[in-house]
Amino acid sequence: MVTSNLRFLRKNAGYTQAQLAEKLDIKRSLVGAYEEGRAEPKLSTLVNIANLFSISLDELITLDLSNNAGKGGIQKSGEGKLRVLAITVDGNDKENIELVPLKASAGYLNGYADPEFIEELPRFRLPMLGNSGTFRAFEISGDSMLPITSGTVIVGRFVEDWKTIKDGTPCIIVSQKEGVVFKRIYNKLQDTAVLRLHSDNPVYSPYELHVEDILEIWEARSYISSTFPIADLSLDKLSSIVLDLQKEMQKLKKVD
Repeated sequence: MVTSNLRFLRKNAGYTQAQLAEKLDIKRSLVGAYEEGRAEPKLSTLVNIANLFSISLDELITLDLSNNAGKGGIQKSGEGKLRVLAITVDGNDKENIELVPLKASAGYLNGYADPEFIEELPRFRLPMLGNSGTFRAFEISGDSMLPITSGTVIVGRFVEDWKTIKDGTPCIIVSQKEGVVFKRIYNKLQDTAVLRLHSDNPVYSPYELHVEDILEIWEARSYISSTFPIADLSLDKLSSIVLDLQKEMQKLKKVD
């Protein structure tokens, strides 16, 4: 796959053969020979190509990176780097929603770009989401985003350009440092290379993640839960409601 992948990666990044040769510190004629299949890159050159485009060596030599309709596709991360987004499709060639349960969260950090790993995940479809993007579902844990409880499944749409995320957007963030977390994002990428993550539960303090630590971001579009949110009907809340009703009644009596 090296011949077709190299040509695809170069064109997708907007490089000429001369520009790519300069970045790889090789002759331009070699780039042409590699893309036409007249020569095979050395292992050191293959490693440099993989590093340049932020993909693994295995992906470079075994996957068809230009095939977005199959198990793998190419996407851009927030830094403009290229990486493989592994997906699955149904019998009608429509994308599935893969579910990442809690027990698979740790493995997802290593397998998120591996078609075989993604193929093993449970899959389903939500027709109401339409064809507005690529979706994935993640089971969350903890109470940092109450009233959304632990065990809820968040369905997220893949975000290609992280700079477009609006402040306060709830997202699933996948990072080597934090694993899979569900937070509200406050975007600091215009000024710094960090995203600030906030919890809805005020007990948890906000914190920052550098973009180099982030693997994927999925904007929350829906959730599935077997637990209904509990209304805040504390004694103080009830007293406040009763007091407001009494004031309204007094206003009506004065009008009469």
